[in-house]
Amino acid sequence: MATDSRLDEVLERLDAGLSGAVERLRTFLRIPSISTDPAFAADVRAAANWLRDELADLGFDAAVMDTPGHPMVVARTPAGEGRSLLFYGHYDVQPVDPLELWNRPPFDPAVEDTPNGPVIRGRGAADDKGQLMTFVEACRAWKAVHGALPPGLILLFEGEEESGSTNLQPFLRENAGMLRADLALICDTNMYSDGRPAITTQLRGLLGEEIVVRAADRDLHSGSFGGLAANPIQVLVNALATVKDAEGRVTLPGFYDGAPELTDELRADWQALGFDPAEFLSRVGLHEPIGEKGRTGLEMVWNRPTFEINGIAGGYAGEGFKTVLPAEARAKVSCRLVGTQDTDAIREALRAHVRAHVPADCTVEFHAHGNSQASVMDTSDPAFAAAKAALTAEWGREAAFIGAGGSIPVAGDFKRLLGMDTMLIGFGRDDDRIHSPNEKYDVQSFAKGARSWARILAALA
Repeated sequence: MATDSRLDEVLERLDAGLSGAVERLRTFLRIPSISTDPAFAADVRAAANWLRDELADLGFDAAVMDTPGHPMVVARTPAGEGRSLLFYGHYDVQPVDPLELWNRPPFDPAVEDTPNGPVIRGRGAADDKGQLMTFVEACRAWKAVHGALPPGLILLFEGEEESGSTNLQPFLRENAGMLRADLALICDTNMYSDGRPAITTQLRGLLGEEIVVRAADRDLHSGSFGGLAANPIQVLVNALATVKDAEGRVTLPGFYDGAPELTDELRADWQALGFDPAEFLSRVGLHEPIGEKGRTGLEMVWNRPTFEINGIAGGYAGEGFKTVLPAEARAKVSCRLVGTQDTDAIREALRAHVRAHVPADCTVEFHAHGNSQASVMDTSDPAFAAAKAALTAEWGREAAFIGAGGSIPVAGDFKRLLGMDTMLIGFGRDDDRIHSPNEKYDVQSFAKGARSWARILAALA
């Protein structure tokens, strides 16, 4: 991959224009683009329009494109001889509740000094407005130096990421010809926990399920019926308790089909990161790792599938005491999945397991709560090595290929619907408080994030 000969000028332009870039981000952050609340629909569209206008002023062919929900923003540059790149981000934000826990109004963003350096405080600062604007600012500086934007760019900014991306897959299908590129880029992830730059190369998938067990036609007096009548809470917990064995392995038939072992190279790279499970747990008041025996901490959170009980309810849980056998019990459970695990097959295996534990005169019903496949990127593509070198040059620390325990379904959508691998490069920090009161984005992350994208564009575009 060739390196652009005028890269230093682009980087100098970014440094000189940082204060203006921060002010543009603050303007963007003032728009309360909360996608989950219909009361903010006009604000979500206002944010889309703001982005379109910014991109059009830079020279992109930019448009706001309607969906049955919130709009998409799509911007393009003419094709060139190099690789075409699709950059994805989202301009919608999470709700701000509980408002009383904010130290300042969430949509009145400001730069604040902290012991770790200045931060940009406000809803959406890190997730994802600040992150997506690092790429926009890199393009701005590129245009100022070169007189033209990089060729072959497609920018896709979504307005429903925080509300389930209901219309993203249909939009990708309907506009595949316009959106397909050689490689996708996403800036919605973090650096490694110690501040090392990173490229996320694998994401776990997600399966969610709600289980409802019903027995008698009403709550029963435990003195009259206890020991004779079925207790749906007991039925449910018996079923769930046997999904894992004493070694932490999931017992569902076929559950581990498609779950790959780490390569020796990736295992060595992850061990070199020096992850300390006890220290990681100490941040939330715990110390003892549990889980699948014989696995390292990073394997368990990045490369191994899980089964978790996320919520369970039934019977009387108010003040005082009520001795009843409840008529109903319910639980919400989820699996994080890896490799090529089949979400449909695992869902059916879970349902069959629960049914086998339900007595004949009880009933059980299931409610699916979505599923997404895991994503594993092909790091043999030379673009990954080029981007890793660019990040290392900018941050002065060896960039790492890492995994992520969470799910970013759009990366899988790009692979499945558009045939593109994705590089996930983000500059967030573990303490950014995304989805929480007092969200922030380090000014260093914003500034060096834009410089990083300039270096990556120079290497790839």
